[in-house]
Amino acid sequence: MSEGLEQILLQLTQPDNAVIQQATAQLKQAFKDPAIIPALCAVMTSSQNQQDQASEAMEIFDELMESEVSIIVPHIIRQSAAVMLRMRVKKHWKKISPDHRERLTNKMIYLKVVVLQAFTQESDHTVRHSLSQLSAVMVKHETPDRWPALLQLLNQSTKSNNPQERQVGLLLLSKVVESNPEPFKPHYQQLLQLCGEVLQQDLDNPTCLYYCILTVTAITAYTGSEEMNIMRSLIPKLIVALKHLIKADQDQASEAMEIFDELMESEVSIIVPHIVEIVHFCLEVSTDTTLSDSVRVKALSCIAFLIRLKSKTVLKHKLLNPILQAIFPVLSAAPPPGEEDPEDDENDSGDGSDSESPKHYAAQVIDTMALHMPPEKLFQQLMPLAQACLSSGNPYERKGGLMCLAVLAEGCADHIRTKMLSSMLQTVCQSLSDSDQVVRSAGLFALGQFSEHLQPEVSKYCSELMPLLLGYMSCLNQAKVGHVTKAFYALENFMENLGDEIAPYLPTLMDTMLSALNNAEDLKIKELAVSAIGAIANAAKELLVPYFPPVIESLKGFLTATTEEMRSLQTQALDTLSVLARTIGKDVFTPLAAECVQLGLNLSSAIDDPDLRRCTYSLYSAVSTVSPDCLTPHLTAITTVMLLGLRSTEGVMTHLEEDKTFVLLDEEDDDDEDDNEKDAILTDEPEIDLHDVAGFSVENAFIDEKEDACDALGEIAFNTGVAFQPFLESSFQQVYEMKEFPHEDVRRAAFGAMGQFCRAQHKVWKENPTEANHQALHKLLDVVLPCLVETVRAERERHVVMSALEAMNGVVKACQGEALQQPGRLQDISHVIRDVLKKKTVCQDGGGDEAEDEDQQAEYDAMLQEFAGEGIPLLAAAVPAEAFLPYLNDLLPLIMSKAKSSCTVADRSFSVGTLGEVLQSLVGVAGGRGVAGRLSNRLLPVLVAGVRDGDAEVRNNSVFGLGALAEAAGPVIVADYPMMLSLFSNLLGKESDRRVIDNLCAALCRMITSNVEVIPLEQVIPALVARLPLEEDLEENKTVYSCLSMLYTHSPGLIVSEMKTIVAAATHVLGAKDVDTETQSHLVLLIRNFAQQHSAEFQGAVTSLPAEQQAMLSAAIIAS
Repeated sequence: MSEGLEQILLQLTQPDNAVIQQATAQLKQAFKDPAIIPALCAVMTSSQNQQDQASEAMEIFDELMESEVSIIVPHIIRQSAAVMLRMRVKKHWKKISPDHRERLTNKMIYLKVVVLQAFTQESDHTVRHSLSQLSAVMVKHETPDRWPALLQLLNQSTKSNNPQERQVGLLLLSKVVESNPEPFKPHYQQLLQLCGEVLQQDLDNPTCLYYCILTVTAITAYTGSEEMNIMRSLIPKLIVALKHLIKADQDQASEAMEIFDELMESEVSIIVPHIVEIVHFCLEVSTDTTLSDSVRVKALSCIAFLIRLKSKTVLKHKLLNPILQAIFPVLSAAPPPGEEDPEDDENDSGDGSDSESPKHYAAQVIDTMALHMPPEKLFQQLMPLAQACLSSGNPYERKGGLMCLAVLAEGCADHIRTKMLSSMLQTVCQSLSDSDQVVRSAGLFALGQFSEHLQPEVSKYCSELMPLLLGYMSCLNQAKVGHVTKAFYALENFMENLGDEIAPYLPTLMDTMLSALNNAEDLKIKELAVSAIGAIANAAKELLVPYFPPVIESLKGFLTATTEEMRSLQTQALDTLSVLARTIGKDVFTPLAAECVQLGLNLSSAIDDPDLRRCTYSLYSAVSTVSPDCLTPHLTAITTVMLLGLRSTEGVMTHLEEDKTFVLLDEEDDDDEDDNEKDAILTDEPEIDLHDVAGFSVENAFIDEKEDACDALGEIAFNTGVAFQPFLESSFQQVYEMKEFPHEDVRRAAFGAMGQFCRAQHKVWKENPTEANHQALHKLLDVVLPCLVETVRAERERHVVMSALEAMNGVVKACQGEALQQPGRLQDISHVIRDVLKKKTVCQDGGGDEAEDEDQQAEYDAMLQEFAGEGIPLLAAAVPAEAFLPYLNDLLPLIMSKAKSSCTVADRSFSVGTLGEVLQSLVGVAGGRGVAGRLSNRLLPVLVAGVRDGDAEVRNNSVFGLGALAEAAGPVIVADYPMMLSLFSNLLGKESDRRVIDNLCAALCRMITSNVEVIPLEQVIPALVARLPLEEDLEENKTVYSCLSMLYTHSPGLIVSEMKTIVAAATHVLGAKDVDTETQSHLVLLIRNFAQQHSAEFQGAVTSLPAEQQAMLSAAIIAS
């Protein structure tokens, strides 16, 4: 049969479709013959006298191989045979029962002999490659200890004096080890010693170096402490070998450089002693413009990865400056003559796709520095380089400087906001009128980044920036789409946070956007306008109501279109519709809610598009906030689609190795398959063996769909309450599985949704306090809270840990003591908060390097600790004070250490703010007064020092903390009242920050409410009332007016004497949407008492007010 098979395979290589089709049909028939397997062996070994061997080989496979193969792509015949045989072994080995495998063991020995014989006699590299992969599949199922001949061949060939034989042996070694690394563990030290020799001796044989490095990469994740020293000794040799490999084959070198990623992922301590050499090597590669983009990008991404994992070590070894000096020329390089950077292409669609260029990755390195290094240290060395670029006559250097400023905004937001915003913003604004469009585009990008990350301070420049941005909008139809996209990006991010300050610009903005919706010919311009309306709505809220009807009509028109070209516009229309649902007002949107839900269902059933589905999830979620009842009839359909989206592996791309281009015959074509197997083929997704996979990737759209599905399920569960109960368990189970998803954004969303599910079940139990609901709550809590605690400890990605902490805090806040009933739960959560504050978690580098400056850290590291710190007052409010005191005593020193004057403003603010929140929590729990009293001597000096701080936010939080201390500790703190009143009096006389003044008023009120008898009211009340109304911290109106109401009962004459000022202040509070109803009731009662019991004084106070305020007071009194 082998001769006939050779002829068929030969025909498949012919450039004639008719011949290929005929050969394919013959091959299908051949694969129904049990003799096909020995025939493949014969072809594979290119032997003409293999009939006896073929007979024996046929017995080996009469159970193992029975089915199909598919259409093959022409290739070398022996290679084709090897590939087909490998695929048969791989596929059908899984189907054999264990007892049959035992029977076949002896026969498998023969196959091993045939494969190794073919390998040793083969001279063609591509066939050897396929044979090595066949061997790898066999090793995967038949471990190396059961194949001593393989080990013997590897040992002989890799140590051969013949370079060609060594190369062949290393090829085989790399493939078999890569397929199943763990069984080789007993041989790791021997393998690593061998690799060390190859890396040193075979520098003139780059292919040997390549296979050697692949072998080390394969075993890195499985090495233990016994291999650590050998691995460390390999690093210098690896660097030298990579330099030689780069000269020979840059593609292979780029792949081989994955060794650094693998080391950093699994055992970063191996490379720490060699970090200087690695960084210098990567810089050398990344700055060599004669090399390919792929290898330069690999070097830059390696540097970014190192900074992310070991920023302190990079700083300790003084590598920051060399890195910056090397990457700034890359960042500011001009493109080749006649070309443009991808983002500057005039026809750029603005779809946000990242460029795989060295310039893009150079910016990523700076972005990573901003996220993981203390801003003080980074800016000291970076800004001179950035300034030199910004003042250059070369437009691409100016662009590079602006890109640098842009990527700093997220990671160094506090530093820029407090110290550099005005100057940096001035630089960016000047760039918008630059003579070169590449610079103007970079300026728009930088302004968008500033607007996104530097709030609220950047919004204060509204009067300067909005005219500039509106100027861009005035020439929409004249500009190219790529440039317009960047202008919209800047405008959206800026105006989204303006709030009521958007009002003067609203007519111009909406006229521009509605005109674009109705008249623009380019669909991309319409899409940008729809997106901008969403941003406007976030700021304007109810102010947008007059424009709502024409906007909705346009959106409906887009959403009912059926053409493919409208898809992107429809996706954006759904996003904007979701924003409108949340912002325009319940009364305005509710009449449309049911129609919107139906619209989303119709779209997702008619169009199979992950982006569109994702946006429908967000729409349902938004509708649940204003009209949850509209979702109830559709929850089955909605949750079914979302859970399918979570389960789906659609969009997961498996990148197969080169010779996987042989496609097997369709399984349905095999007449011998039984019906059950056919059914399985029709219903199951095809299995892909990991050995065939060179890598995985997931399309962004499918990642986004899973992320948004998690977010939406959590919010819908909470908002729909009891109606969601039938879907809660299945939704939770599917979301819970996402906690291991490879992409961190999906994990982040999954943890958030888990917290929402707990809060949803708690709300259902509170509304329907049955035992079943109570048990369901604790069943959830017992799974979710330990999962969140473990995630905080073990998760590597910082923002996923933040999400887990946020979810944990939300659960504790909502469920209170119910969340902490399980023995040990309070301790577990307290200890994990302590671990974060001590920087002992995995995402914080587990405690990190020894030479750490405790007072300086990256802003995002500080933010992570703030998320943890927010949990402390929540725990204090959830359990009796004495139960939490041991853990609080453990945590307080860590919080108080951040109040030192040498710490950053953010740290100091966080420290005193957390102390104040803890004290306020103690007010409402059993035993809180006693615990607060015992803590007062430790906390008072910290808070007093904070009141004298140079930063307004620190002063504000400290003033709040002193008021909370007075309220929580009660009589114990009375002896300190004179000192506190003197401190407040001095501050009140010179303070200009309105939020601090508002909190001073509230703190005085807390002192009065707690110990009215010891307060010199005649001095304090006039000073307090003179600062009304509150202007910034409106939540404290509740504290102030409940205190004044109490004082009216206690000392009515004193309050009546201040009536005029109080009544005038009341007009700013009554009817204000930011003031809660309880506060409004307190105030109305006080005003009514004034009117009824002190009518003359009241009329005098009212008469001095404008007519509009007089009418408001009259209406409030009548309504009460």
